[in-house]
Amino acid sequence: MDWKIFFATLSAIFFAELADKTQLVGITMASKTGKPLSVFLGSIAGYALVTLISVIIGTMLSKYIKPEIIRYTGATAFVVIGLLMFFNRL
Repeated sequence: MDWKIFFATLSAIFFAELADKTQLVGITMASKTGKPLSVFLGSIAGYALVTLISVIIGTMLSKYIKPEIIRYTGATAFVVIGLLMFFNRL
């Protein structure tokens, strides 16, 4: 295992998800249901599945598209979505 990549990914995901809608859903579900362990395990399973799909897609795309193109496309999509949300178009 490449620990440098592991910790870089851990840090990036942790800070990207901090105070994100995923946390708000977890807070809401835990307070509504009163079952924090079930919410915790469900959250882990859901995020693990999304991450698995992302890693598979990223691996497949990297065979055909340079990683820089993927990064720039993702960044552009975030900016466009942010602008659309800012101007109440989304």
